[in-house]
Amino acid sequence: MSPDAVAVLGFVTLFALMLLRVPVGMAMGLVGVTGYSYLVGLTPALKMVGQTSMRTVTDYTFGVIPMFLLMGALVSSSGVSRELFRAAHTCFGHLRGGLGFATIIACGGFAAISGSSVATAATFATVAYPEMRRFGYPQSFSTGVIAAGGTLGAMLPPSTVLTVYGIITQQDIGKLFVAGILPGLLAMCMYVVTIGLIGYLRPGFLPEGQPKPWRERLIGLREVWAPLTLFAFVIGGLYGGLFTPTEAGGVGACGALILGLVRRRLDREKILSSLLQATRTAAAVFTVLIGALLFGYFLTITQTPQKVTAFLTGLGVGPYGVLALIMVMYLVLGCLMDSMAMVILTVPIIFPVVTALGFDPIWFGVIIVMTVELGLIHPPVGMNVFVIKSVVKDVSFSTIFKGVIPFILTDIIRLVILIAFPVIALWLPSRM
Repeated sequence: MSPDAVAVLGFVTLFALMLLRVPVGMAMGLVGVTGYSYLVGLTPALKMVGQTSMRTVTDYTFGVIPMFLLMGALVSSSGVSRELFRAAHTCFGHLRGGLGFATIIACGGFAAISGSSVATAATFATVAYPEMRRFGYPQSFSTGVIAAGGTLGAMLPPSTVLTVYGIITQQDIGKLFVAGILPGLLAMCMYVVTIGLIGYLRPGFLPEGQPKPWRERLIGLREVWAPLTLFAFVIGGLYGGLFTPTEAGGVGACGALILGLVRRRLDREKILSSLLQATRTAAAVFTVLIGALLFGYFLTITQTPQKVTAFLTGLGVGPYGVLALIMVMYLVLGCLMDSMAMVILTVPIIFPVVTALGFDPIWFGVIIVMTVELGLIHPPVGMNVFVIKSVVKDVSFSTIFKGVIPFILTDIIRLVILIAFPVIALWLPSRM
């Protein structure tokens, strides 16, 4: 069997295994090792498994993943999400759709220190949804805002998806983090504008609240000094070159622990729970990473990336035509798998195409993550939608998807803006 036929059979087998609910990391590893052993030999394939696994779990660069996951777990256990939502609520809750504004802003703040879209969506489904329902907000709007706000975790630093992209493509993770700041803030602003337009076009759809006294607003803002300090220290240190991304993860985790203890928000039980949660998540991420690396060696042997590059660049549709095809592919894949699996599976194949077309790899990382964000909420399978449904039992999938439609349109517009104006993502990294 020719290498091309083996590669095609490998992809077919991989998707078949995923449809059978085999974990993505296991499926990629199994296909990669089997295909590699068929083409090269069993002994080299088995040696590759041992070397790849050991190198991945002991690599200093990869230490950034568990450290930022631990920081997010400690911050979540400290009750920061409630503080952020309460502060935003006191400032904006009196406006029409104000709790929607508060949810987006609080999601952005929480995402900036958790780095996880799923964690952000799950947390605010617990924190924000009951409040919005209590004040008379429709189910579709409430869940749609939370699903959209949750996607900010994939963009705002420290983003786990951007970290994995940087590791796979050997790009500067610090620059990737900084590149995500302005697009993340743009996302927050556009979501807020979308909520404002919904309130303006449908005045009776969203309720208004009572203004809070200025004293209460100042008290609410004073409560968020801890997450703001932590975010400013970690990202400021990265931007200023004080420490590497891995060191930033360690500093962030240590800072989250110290702040939680000083504010008496963490006890022995919560610390152990955070450690266990971060360990489980990191183990899952490393399993997928190891599987992806094994699958990547198989692709290298079959020269799949080079052949895909030659095919796409030879279509004659121009660089932006090829980019549009790649974006459509990611939107389709968003119906089949989660964001991490999409990035790990496709980037080794797509990245050579992008560099051959002359696109900036840092900018492309932001574009990829933004497209993956869209996959988290668009039907028929949106990971954030499933997470919210698992938390909020009395709402249907169709209701949630109805609520996210305006935000999907907003994301598409934002994607076009960032493709047209790459400087939005590249200006801050260029200043480092």
